[in-house]
Amino acid sequence: MSAPKLSPLAFKTRRQMALGLGLGALLPWVRAQAQSTSEAALEAMAPAMPRVGDVLKVPPIRLLNEQDFQHERQPLLLYWWSSTCPFCALQSPSMQALWQSQKSRGLRMLALSIDKKSEDAQAYLQKRGYTFPSAWASPEWRKQFAKPKGLPITLVMDSRQKVLLAEKGQMFAEDVEAIARLL
Repeated sequence: MSAPKLSPLAFKTRRQMALGLGLGALLPWVRAQAQSTSEAALEAMAPAMPRVGDVLKVPPIRLLNEQDFQHERQPLLLYWWSSTCPFCALQSPSMQALWQSQKSRGLRMLALSIDKKSEDAQAYLQKRGYTFPSAWASPEWRKQFAKPKGLPITLVMDSRQKVLLAEKGQMFAEDVEAIARLL
């Protein structure tokens, strides 16, 4: 008994169906593997914004200028950003202005880049002339201190590490300037 003959169209359709079923079964696994180290996966697992009054302990981190940053018992401005974030691009000039006007008054600031590579963050800062203290928040470091959902994120903490301000999304220049009154 011979096998039934299939038209080329029927063969193509069955092959596509078989491939589709095979890939369809693999798709969730492929997605999980692809996103396991992606920024999207980290964002999906990110905690909610801290609330005013929460106490945060910022672990030590190496700044992009190779200096070590250790959070001491002083007020601190934390600013999460990325070189690919359009809202960060609009807010960062205000952060630079705040840094320039307040550093002599004792402003402690830590800008945390979530770029894929520290070199991307360094190039971005250098190109725009930003001098505020920045570090690359590597995925490993973020296991100790997770970035809240959203970007940019701006947090202000008092000397007891208590959150005084927690903002998600772009802040306007006058809102960034008002941070000086909190410190």
